[in-house]
Amino acid sequence: MITPHAFRLTQGTDLKENILQYIQNNQIQAGSLLSCVGCLKKAVIRLADESKTIELAGPLEILTLSGTLTPSHVHLHISVADAKGTVIGGHLVEGSIVSYTAEICLASFSNLVFSRAFDTETQFEELTIKLVNSRD
Repeated sequence: MITPHAFRLTQGTDLKENILQYIQNNQIQAGSLLSCVGCLKKAVIRLADESKTIELAGPLEILTLSGTLTPSHVHLHISVADAKGTVIGGHLVEGSIVSYTAEICLASFSNLVFSRAFDTETQFEELTIKLVNSRD
């Protein structure tokens, strides 16, 4: 039911876009990002309850990266530290570029299908979860 995955992104790659590409290339229908170790030369982060993004210049150490993974969207939260140890976090946005490496571990779930649907209460595309019969 749970399948582990691990891969490494290299210098100059877009962190969010390449995680989504991995999900699509491996036909993962439901997944969870477990960990990411690495650094960024640029981070684009959307702060909590905001529509605007901030852009941070590196070097930035990735402290945490977690989220839910669907075939069309990866919802990821990141925290990074700058050279002084100042930490900031929020929603990972496209344009966050790996500086040296990003080592990624994730899990896929064969008994689930994740997708996103608009929620009128939150006004966001929220996770929907479908349980599938793993015996099929």
